[in-house]
This record gives sequence, C-alpha cells and structure tokens, in this order.
Amino acid sequence: MQTVVEFDPSYAMLTVVLEPGESIKAEPGAMVAQQGVDMKTGSSGGGIFGGLRRMMGGESFFINTFTAERSGGQVSLAPSTPGDIGSFDLSPGQNLFIQASSFLACTDNIQTDSQFQGFRGLFSGESLFFLRAFAEKGRGTVYYNSYGAIKRLPVEAGKELVVDTGHLVAFSDDVQYSIGKVGGLRSLLGGGEGLVMKFNGQGYVWVQSRNLASLAEKIVPFLPTPNQGQ
Repeated sequence: MQTVVEFDPSYAMLTVVLEPGESIKAEPGAMVAQQGVDMKTGSSGGGIFGGLRRMMGGESFFINTFTAERSGGQVSLAPSTPGDIGSFDLSPGQNLFIQASSFLACTDNIQTDSQFQGFRGLFSGESLFFLRAFAEKGRGTVYYNSYGAIKRLPVEAGKELVVDTGHLVAFSDDVQYSIGKVGGLRSLLGGGEGLVMKFNGQGYVWVQSRNLASLAEKIVPFLPTPNQGQ
C-alpha cells in the first residue's frame, strides 16, 4: 500500500492507496472518503476481553477494516481533533504505547489492546490505560494522531526526559517511566505545571505541541450553565 499525509501539521489527513485485496484497519469515525473498498466493522481483536481493554484505554470496542476491491481502492482518514499524523513501523516482538484517543489506523497485521499503567495513571490525571500496538506476523505500521504538531524526542541512557502528561502521544517499549512533579508543592499548585512523566532508558517518546485538557479548561468558563437565562 501507499500512504500520504496531507495538510499537516494543523489539519492532517491520511490517504491510503490499497492494492487489490490489501486492507487497513481504522478507528470508527475516522473515515473521510473512500473509493473502491469494502468496509467491515468487527471487534478490535483479542476477543471480548481485548475489546473491553481497548474501551478502558479510551478507544472503541469496534474497529473498521477497509479492503480494496479487484481494481484497488483508496481511503482517506482523519482524527477528530486538529493536529498531525505520525506513523511507526513495528517488527514482531515490538510494542508501541499510545495515549488514549491517539490511535488512528494500522495495517492488517497489527493488533491492539490496552496496557494497565497501575495507580501511576490515577495520580497522573490521565487515563489508567495506554493502548498497546504490536505486530503478530511480519512487520506492520501503526498510525497515530495528536492535538497540534508531533515531535519525536530521544531518551538517552543516563539522561532523564521529563514530559507533561497532557502532551504525551506515544512511547517505545524500551523506555520506562515514573510519575512525578516539577519543582516543589508551590510549583505544583501555582506554577501552572501539573504532574509529569519521567522517562529513562534508551528509546523514543512522541509529544504533541498542544494540550487538549488545557483547551477544555479555557473553554469551560464560557459555557452556559443550567440556570443561565432563567
């Protein structure tokens, strides 16, 4: 298959050109347009428990599979928030961990489920689960989206990388993380910075240039209240 990302980084759209019989799986609601493909909706893989784990991770229980017809076809996909689209090639045995709501699509041989991050997720203020993408047979590709632009940051041995929890998109499975804060209690309460993720090891972390939770906080004061106008 051939893929192209258009209109990045602000309003990115992924267009996939499929050879006859080729398939790509996508999050429900991601399709913008299609031509010459057959779409089927099914469980996201891993049986009912795998689907439930995906739901706990902020994703849908179902997934759409687009398969090209005899003459080939194409499908365009886009995330629900304005931002960028990135991709990561996975070999068997590799994992990519993606924040809730950042999964967009994957090749047919990629499977997804959710990885419980323990009480670290509760204290981080983010989801208790990350979506885990992995290849079952041969190499595959997973496509993820962000709110804003995406930047890949290296994690070097012996050097800790600190990332605000609201700006995390994904990370490779060769890094480890803990939840902490920047500065002391005064910084946490009045410095405008919340909890952070501290990465160690040797791998990569992908971050987004905007924070959706911060946007929501800015909008809430302008929303009408139930008693307004009475």
